[in-house]
Amino acid sequence: MSHYPALRLRRTRAAAWSRRLHAETVLTPADLIWPLFVVEGEGLEQPIASLPGVSRWSVDGIVARAREARDLGIPCVALFPYTQPDRRSDDGAEALNPDNLMCQAIEALKDTVPEVGVLTDVALDPYTSHGHDGLLDEAGYVLNDATAEMLVGQALNQARAGADIIAPSDMMDGRIGMIREALESEGFVNVQIMSYAAKYASGFYGPFRDAVGGRGLLKGDKMTYQMDAANWQEALREVELDLDEGADSVMVKPGLPYLDIVTRVKERFEVPVFAYQVSGEYAMIEAAAASAAGDRDALVLETLLAFKRAGCSGVLTYHAAHAARLLGA
Repeated sequence: MSHYPALRLRRTRAAAWSRRLHAETVLTPADLIWPLFVVEGEGLEQPIASLPGVSRWSVDGIVARAREARDLGIPCVALFPYTQPDRRSDDGAEALNPDNLMCQAIEALKDTVPEVGVLTDVALDPYTSHGHDGLLDEAGYVLNDATAEMLVGQALNQARAGADIIAPSDMMDGRIGMIREALESEGFVNVQIMSYAAKYASGFYGPFRDAVGGRGLLKGDKMTYQMDAANWQEALREVELDLDEGADSVMVKPGLPYLDIVTRVKERFEVPVFAYQVSGEYAMIEAAAASAAGDRDALVLETLLAFKRAGCSGVLTYHAAHAARLLGA
């Protein structure tokens, strides 16, 4: 027996109030993390050509952005440094400098806007002269264990400066357990670890490398340590290892091309899962809006809602402030 026309699924869509009432997924500013790029100097804003609408900011500008985040209801910002070429080296030693740009920014944020969480990137690529996330052997292969030791030092350096969430993005094996043990041993028991557990070797990272000064430095690719786009079972293995080693939450990166990974991780492990809507994804939305191929506001909100629908607890996005204003309107 047919239920038509007794059951009309359009009935609950007929009015805006009803659509809100029946919404299965809700997006709020509290679901957003705002990535910010910090540069040396004072009173500086450096627009990034390949990321229209995004700039590098000196520390005072980063503080102003954090205040903006607080006022918009965004709970957390993520910091990425632009390291001057003369501070880059083969071994990325600047990552261990307690007065490096990242530590200065962390301290300024926690001194002035302590109610906003600070997530910090742990990887050597912003500091190496070769653009890789770790130390290289003579053949150019990224060394896992020696790199992991450096990452422990980098994580402790950031925790001492006041970081709230350590986010290792390097994809070295075993580094989560080593960092967790080091944080515990130094009393940083409440410093969270958000692991870039399933970070893919992707073509969507280009504008980010412009933002941190890495464009043109990289010799070869990152296929030996970042994940192959063909693999999803391996992603689950990576996530399981990082959770076993003490990660509080995990991340999938990039975002939209890997929503299937987000959903599989959430369904398998039932833990907080985040995604990074990376620079290439942002740039595509901006290009569509600039060419009138799509409406920016609609594209921003629809893509962010897709992350939540797929299972994300939150999203790192360069559109965070714009989205928060739309959601608060």
